[in-house]
Amino acid sequence: METTTTTTTAAAPPAKPSRFQYMLDNPGFLAPLFMAPAVVYIVLLVAFPTVLSVYYSLSAYNIYNLSFKFVGLKNYIDIFQDDVFLQTLGNTFIFTIAANVIGLALGKATALLLLRDFRGKVFVRFLIILPWAVPIALATLAWRWMFDSLYSVINWSLQHAHLIGPNTWPNWLGEEHLAMISVIIVHAWRLFPFGAVIFLAGLTSIPKDVMDACVVDGAGFWRKNFQIVIPMITPIIAIAGLFGIVFTFTDMSVVYLLTKGGPTNSTHVLGSLAFQVGILSGDVSHGAAISLVMFPFLLVASILLLRFLRRREV
Repeated sequence: METTTTTTTAAAPPAKPSRFQYMLDNPGFLAPLFMAPAVVYIVLLVAFPTVLSVYYSLSAYNIYNLSFKFVGLKNYIDIFQDDVFLQTLGNTFIFTIAANVIGLALGKATALLLLRDFRGKVFVRFLIILPWAVPIALATLAWRWMFDSLYSVINWSLQHAHLIGPNTWPNWLGEEHLAMISVIIVHAWRLFPFGAVIFLAGLTSIPKDVMDACVVDGAGFWRKNFQIVIPMITPIIAIAGLFGIVFTFTDMSVVYLLTKGGPTNSTHVLGSLAFQVGILSGDVSHGAAISLVMFPFLLVASILLLRFLRRREV
């Protein structure tokens, strides 16, 4: 009788992972690696310029006197005794509050419109995003032409609507109050697509059962909005307001491109005045002090809004 012998081959042990593969599988290595570009960006382009601005604001440095002599709070005292700075500070609050209120109100109205079904809805969404997508320089130059004292499309339209006479065209960028209204309108136009997207996200997050119950109970438009919709999306409104305030308070693009702070400093905001004093005039120390005045106001606004959000969550 023949005996059949079966030979079994032992399975080869798995290959030991290389050191590189081990590092890629290690969260302790990957997490810092992925965070490193953001950290480097913040340190080089945010933290370092901020520290340098503080250093400049406490010194006597300017392009005519390259001295880093420590002067303490003298630069801050000087700017708060300057009438132009005080006017600019007021302009900044007016510009920020008015542009955000108008922009967010237009965003809310646009979001309500986009909730409805109608023909051309996709094209309307594309048009609404344009103010946010178009480069600010091109958009502001177009607005500057529309506000032109001789060739203004706005004045031409108002005249043909019989709202103004042919010889009473307003000089939008040449009169102090009209110039401020103009920069507010342009910035609100830039801001409202952001508000529309935020409000649209908030409105679509409301359960449909709640809105149907409002209709069944006979709630009107104003009651439904102020007693149901707005309280439910208040956290989203607060986030939109926070981003809008920070974005507007620190922005100088519209003002500088449209009016350069004129006429007679009537449209200067902190950003444009700091640029004019620190860069164009070469007084780096006072320009740095003007730019840093923004920080405490933004810090207080951020803390208040975040505390409000935390209380809403609780």
